[in-house]
Amino acid sequence: MKIRELMTTDVRTVTPDTTIKDAASIMNTVDVGSVPVVDNNKLVGIVTDRDIVVRAVAKGQTPNQKVCDVMTKDIKCISPDTDVHEAADIMAKRQIRRLPVVDNGNLVGIVSIGDLAVEGKYEDEAGEALHDISKNTLH
Repeated sequence: MKIRELMTTDVRTVTPDTTIKDAASIMNTVDVGSVPVVDNNKLVGIVTDRDIVVRAVAKGQTPNQKVCDVMTKDIKCISPDTDVHEAADIMAKRQIRRLPVVDNGNLVGIVSIGDLAVEGKYEDEAGEALHDISKNTLH
């Protein structure tokens, strides 16, 4: 099965100039822990709730700080034609729970470990990936 069959296509995004307060508000509204950062629909990063806490709040930054100052820039992306097993392997090896899906550099969706788990036949891969993701964060 290809990622295009599981990915979420209705993805809320922010621009590099969005404030971290507005990004956090979006995360709260749509109940997610990360938001892709795009510039003219080109993926340039991702900002997570952890990015905001560790790179801004913990350092006494203001809520008006821009997302580009705290976002993760070195992100792994996949294409819509990536195999689900490959996506699960990437998540496990990189210890990430979400992968942006891009086509010609344009963000077209996002897939999460939960998307894999919901698809019954990939439950084992999702469980293994989550185990690998979590094992180093429990120490």
